[in-house]
Amino acid sequence: MADSAAPWRPPRVCDDYWSEFRHCRSVRNRFHHFYTFGTSPSCQQWKEDFNSCRAWEKSRSPEAKESLQKSERGRVAEQRNFTPVWELRQHPPRDWHLPLDHGNPPDS
Repeated sequence: MADSAAPWRPPRVCDDYWSEFRHCRSVRNRFHHFYTFGTSPSCQQWKEDFNSCRAWEKSRSPEAKESLQKSERGRVAEQRNFTPVWELRQHPPRDWHLPLDHGNPPDS
């Protein structure tokens, strides 16, 4: 029986990795990153991912595939470290149907 699994493809188009690299190297992003974190951003991973993606497209290199998978897993794991800003409600407020008090000043 033939394997019905779809062939593996990179999680992004190679041009996406290049765009991310160019954005990372932009003056605006460098200024923002330095202002926010006090350091210059490291853009090397985006360039490595772009090169790995191209290597995968060209020769189906297993090393390139593993490199891309590892990098994307790291990005997903890093995003999971951030907690949401807002606490999600399970139910709407009890008075959601009442009109808003646009004309009245809030109680202070």
